[in-house]
Amino acid sequence: MKRMEIILKKIIVIQFVFLLFTQIFLHHFNIFPALKEMVLYEGVSNDNHEKIVETFNQP
Repeated sequence: MKRMEIILKKIIVIQFVFLLFTQIFLHHFNIFPALKEMVLYEGVSNDNHEKIVETFNQP
């Protein structure tokens, strides 16, 4: 059981490293320009929290 936990922890760390590497690779080097346009179109990268805060502040 202990060996299985060690293997799972190693897999989790490896997956996290690959996730970070892929995110940096895709966004920094602009591999898929359509992906960047889609993120800008959906408004994910902008600070648009004002509407949410205004909704919470209403009586």
